[in-house]
Amino acid sequence: MRNLIYSEEYLRKVLPFLKDEYFTDRTERLIFNEINTFTNAYNSPPSIEAIELAIKEKRNLTNDEVEKSESYLKEIVSTKQEESKIQWLVDKTESFVQEKAIYNAVLGSISILEGKDKTHEKGQIPKILSDALAISFDTSVGHDYLENSDERYEFYHRHEERIPFDLDFFNKITKGGLPAKTLNIALAGTGVGKSLFMCHCAAGVMSLGRNVLYITMEMAEERIAERIDANLLNVSLDDLMDLPKDMYDKKVARVKEKTTGKLIIKEYPTASASVTHFRTLLNELNLKRSFVPDIIFVDYLNICCSSRIKAGANINSYTYVKSIAEELRGLAVEYNVPIVSATQTTRSGFTSSDPGLEDTSESFGLPATADLMFALISSEELEELGQIMVKQLKNRYNDPSYYKRFAIGVDRSKMKLYDVEQSAQQGIADAGTAPVGAFNKIQPQKKSFDGFKV
Repeated sequence: MRNLIYSEEYLRKVLPFLKDEYFTDRTERLIFNEINTFTNAYNSPPSIEAIELAIKEKRNLTNDEVEKSESYLKEIVSTKQEESKIQWLVDKTESFVQEKAIYNAVLGSISILEGKDKTHEKGQIPKILSDALAISFDTSVGHDYLENSDERYEFYHRHEERIPFDLDFFNKITKGGLPAKTLNIALAGTGVGKSLFMCHCAAGVMSLGRNVLYITMEMAEERIAERIDANLLNVSLDDLMDLPKDMYDKKVARVKEKTTGKLIIKEYPTASASVTHFRTLLNELNLKRSFVPDIIFVDYLNICCSSRIKAGANINSYTYVKSIAEELRGLAVEYNVPIVSATQTTRSGFTSSDPGLEDTSESFGLPATADLMFALISSEELEELGQIMVKQLKNRYNDPSYYKRFAIGVDRSKMKLYDVEQSAQQGIADAGTAPVGAFNKIQPQKKSFDGFKV
């Protein structure tokens, strides 16, 4: 309380997080309210005299309460003030606020259970407790361009942890893999390979020792696991059915020996699960299995449902799908993971050999929300070569003109993707184009003014 009056720096850092309900002593609560009122009115800390005068002018206080307040203020003045580090004071105040918030939340929850609190329902208790547990001081009010140049420079040179691909060209266009808090979308027509791509990437990430959560609403859990089996065990889907049990167990055991990662596959009925279900699943996995994913695959976005908009509520597809995309990206930020999903092309995009963002089905709001979006393109010629063409549509990690198009190999029998030889990239338009940063390597052309008369 003394520092709220005498240290303006401390006051400005902690006052936005303090509430009068944190002070159980009535005298302290009264003085705090006067400090808060004065600061909000005059944008500066009050003096002892100003607080005393404000308390004396209150008509709803007894003489005993006024005397206690004056005695408390005199004690603040008479106590020798030793200088303390501001950060230490802020840290201690943060601990005080957290303890009081949790204590008040528990008491409030008991009041709700006993029926004394008529304004809240029992279903709100988990949110009340989680909000109290989440309280922390965030004293940042923005990035000062001139004053925070050192922090900005460190950010430019900080190594950002990413989830790498086992495909060279995808690592090139993403500068080493997918960063956390991002939404990444594969655009493809029916049967081109959306699920194949996600199954392959899920298997590859788990092989690197990372935890993977695969949420499916299109195929059964067992079908997804079957595809991942074919990929990791290097056995075709047809041969997998005839594989003896002892040989199957040996192959699975070899996979266990090579990785410390885990892969959880969870199935939901089509168009029945939203981010709310996914959040509950993540909490249950953490509590029951101590499983925290490093990446989440959602197969696929358009057949999720929105947690904010009720299905069939006279909402157009643009708004509905955009809402789902925003909620998924919000989940990625909340749990600090990249999310990979997919979407369908339109009818014209399905037959197009050069699809664009405009060929996204249902909602153009999806590519507006995604951080990375690319198209998977197939044709009879590519099928004969055992390849899929990839075209970048949107890229927040790198220049999208850098390897705008490239080919990757596909083995559909084993549900695998692989890098093809460099010769396979030759003849592809925009393949291997230098990024914008390479402008200094381009020699300017000499201009000729022959034929002009002065």
